[in-house]
Amino acid sequence: MHDQTMTFSVKQDRKEEIRKTLNVVYEALLEKGYNPINQIVGYILSEDPTYITTYNNARSLVRHIDRDELLQEMVKSYLGLK
Repeated sequence: MHDQTMTFSVKQDRKEEIRKTLNVVYEALLEKGYNPINQIVGYILSEDPTYITTYNNARSLVRHIDRDELLQEMVKSYLGLK
């Protein structure tokens, strides 16, 4: 048996999942020749998934992230908060 107690952080795991998903979406948009920032902002503002390419399953992946949660994490990151 292990003597140390393992910790589990759903919040940190979710934050990392969002980061990884955005990176996949960003790369897919870039590879298809789109401006990734403009496309992601368009998606966030409109919630219209057609702003995101289906390439590399990016559209499906981004739809698993709640827009409010995504915006919260982006603002926290911009402000340097954890």
